[in-house]
Amino acid sequence: MKNTQGITRQLLAAAIVSALAIGAAHAQDASQTSAAPAAAPAAQQANGPAPAKGEEKSAKTLDQVVVTGTSAAGGLKKIDASYSIVSANAEQIKEANPKSTADLLKISPGLWPESTGGQTGANIEIPGFPGGGDAPFFTTQMMGSPLYGMPTLSFFETTSIFRLDDTVERAEILQGGPSVVYGDGQMGATANFILKQGTDVPSGSFGVTYGNEGLWRYDGFLGFKIADKWYGSIGGFYRDSDGVRSPGYPADKGGQFTATLSHDMDNGSLVFYARQLNDRNQFITPIPLIQHGSDNFSAYPGFDPLTDTYYSKYIQHVNLPGYPGGGTSANLANGRGAKFSFFGMNFDYDLGDGWNLSDKFLIDGGNVDTNALFSGTNPASLNDELYNLGTDFGGFKLPAGSATATYVNGGGAVDPNQSVIHQGWWFIHKHLKNINNDFRVSKELFDGNTLTGGVYLAHYTDDDQWNLGNQMLMTNTPNARPIQVSYVKNGQTHQLTDYQGFLDYGAYNITEHGTSTNKAFYLSDSWRIDRWLIDASARIENQDSTLHVCNLTNQNLDGNPLTDYDNAVPVCNGTFATTNYNKTHTSWTFGVNYELADNMSVYFRANKGAHFGDFDNALRGNTTGNTPPLQKVQNFEGGFKYQSKYAYADISIYHRQFNGLPYQPTNGEGVPVGQPLLYGSDSKGVNLTGSVTPIDNLKLSLVANYMDGHYSHYSACIPYVNQVSGNGCAFIDGVQLQRQPKYRYMFTPSYKIPFSWGDIMAFVTYTYVGPHTQDLSGLQQLGTYYTLDFGVVADIQQNWELRVQGTNMTNQLGLTESNSRIFGSAVGTNGVILARPLEGREVNFQVKYKF
Repeated sequence: MKNTQGITRQLLAAAIVSALAIGAAHAQDASQTSAAPAAAPAAQQANGPAPAKGEEKSAKTLDQVVVTGTSAAGGLKKIDASYSIVSANAEQIKEANPKSTADLLKISPGLWPESTGGQTGANIEIPGFPGGGDAPFFTTQMMGSPLYGMPTLSFFETTSIFRLDDTVERAEILQGGPSVVYGDGQMGATANFILKQGTDVPSGSFGVTYGNEGLWRYDGFLGFKIADKWYGSIGGFYRDSDGVRSPGYPADKGGQFTATLSHDMDNGSLVFYARQLNDRNQFITPIPLIQHGSDNFSAYPGFDPLTDTYYSKYIQHVNLPGYPGGGTSANLANGRGAKFSFFGMNFDYDLGDGWNLSDKFLIDGGNVDTNALFSGTNPASLNDELYNLGTDFGGFKLPAGSATATYVNGGGAVDPNQSVIHQGWWFIHKHLKNINNDFRVSKELFDGNTLTGGVYLAHYTDDDQWNLGNQMLMTNTPNARPIQVSYVKNGQTHQLTDYQGFLDYGAYNITEHGTSTNKAFYLSDSWRIDRWLIDASARIENQDSTLHVCNLTNQNLDGNPLTDYDNAVPVCNGTFATTNYNKTHTSWTFGVNYELADNMSVYFRANKGAHFGDFDNALRGNTTGNTPPLQKVQNFEGGFKYQSKYAYADISIYHRQFNGLPYQPTNGEGVPVGQPLLYGSDSKGVNLTGSVTPIDNLKLSLVANYMDGHYSHYSACIPYVNQVSGNGCAFIDGVQLQRQPKYRYMFTPSYKIPFSWGDIMAFVTYTYVGPHTQDLSGLQQLGTYYTLDFGVVADIQQNWELRVQGTNMTNQLGLTESNSRIFGSAVGTNGVILARPLEGREVNFQVKYKF
């Protein structure tokens, strides 16, 4: 309570300061007859000086202004930015063919979003940052404010609460560099999404999209003038889709609504924005494949790796008696969706005499639940599962011939030769709240030199209930059917499963309540000397977190020893384990940029940053004072930027070193056991974004990277539990960073054909993904693959747009991960492996009216 009151007072103080500043700004606007040049409104700072409302803007790429990762009032031109940043406007976002918000990150070289899991829940890897799951080194921002105080939690990463639609003006994606100082101090990568606002001239669009996967989607946006210098906008989307991997009910269903209210002052801008998200999405999990050799894969008999899924109506609705508080019902159709509300404010003002202030405020909250299947052991025949396989490999070792197996829905005996599998049907309820404020003041000390001081405050909570670790017995077929089993032992009939096919009611049925406060102060100095731009910044941050997790006691829920599935269910016993986490760290960055010519620059940057622990990956399972140390990075990078009429190039090189990386051993149920082990990593790489325009209307674009990254500073053998290939240990020193391809590139030729009635633009994107592995053991290779995407966009007269776009047109089989609950090799008998491949061909057609 004391901590909550403290942060409330600090946020209230920040709000009062902002209110006073806004009041002073209005007073100054009313009294001044002449003023310093106006600061560009936040939403207009992407493409250089702000034009009049409603005017078209155009600028060379290096002349575009970015607002992410800089303290400069009004933003900074790309040619002057001593760091790697990629920006994309609304049209470029669409041309990237993103399957989800996370999938858009592929336009930044080296970023690796594993988008095969569906709309949400992506693993996001940053080149040279050893992640391995979720998105610990990635932050999503809206209008410059982080969406949540921690970048990731178990079953949550921040792109899960953000959807792309026509209310987004542009995205800015920053890797490394100055991000260790600004916002939430993210040392990895940050994607900042800027919303569209109203204009003097009303503008808008309405679009209808049909997709071959049974998609119907409706998008709309309207921007308008309310009064003199006051503007509004509304927009959003609604969609209903069967999904490429159809479960027999809508795979994705829901929408989003966004509104803004903006006010242009003579010397600044004020923007209010609100967003409501209610969207549910199928979370796609691994299916069976056949592995040949170390890294080649083919279809498993009876499974189409491009379109099939285990999900079905037969297992859609369940009752989960192990869920905390006496059980609950759950629905697979709710998937890994989100019901989230956002309200934010941005205020930017030029006070004159070299003073500028800026304040960014966001409050948001809602539910981010997971209803999904999670892989267990590899499939086998029903007969082998019941009688032959040992319990370490998913078998039951029942007395020979003792079992009766029937289908849950529709009855009927199950053939002993039927291939079966048991998978987790897990439900995780997450209720999140977040409030943050970033206030900064800048002063030009002398010509060309500006000093900025800022305060970042965030307070956020996490309330969870988990039903984790349960297993449901089902057919190893597309759109699986659950199986009910009983058996006779010593003359008594036992129920191996319940009436739904559950073999147990979960191994980890916890409640979790986390509260955290982050307080940071940062100072930055920027000095322009002729063609030189030098900046130095430092940030000191404290994170004070507390987590309460209920302690578990095994109970026989129904008191009947003959119902095996609930004889020892871990349930909350009324006591709690409390972990306190209070750490402080200083980060810094130094950069220098030299403009060789008006169209060419070089830069160098060094920085050190830290990654604070989160509720699930540092506090839970550890005691106060025994939480893992801060993960720290040392990063050196340099780059070259060039643009002419015919070519554009943004090339960067880096060297990144980590220490304090934890590996947590787990048992067969995935429950942490023992103390985490610590290791490091060392990575070098090259990132490239470029294009060539050899003739009018033809453009050849390339996004590419090469990474040489490996683990370091741990020479012993790491022990692991493996239910497929057997337990063992692995030496990780020198092993390639998990999940990150050694190289990846996207080559996109595009051509625009002008006509008297408009124009047609066509493009094709060839993507190649190099060798990548499943985990830090390097024992499970995931191979290489390519994809071919396309788009054709026709603009007809002033108002109509027709768009056809498709992904994976040649139906390539490529893997992004195998069974993530298996450490080491995931290949079982006859080469069977559970893995998550790309979705098959998907083609969408959109008709849009614009004005």
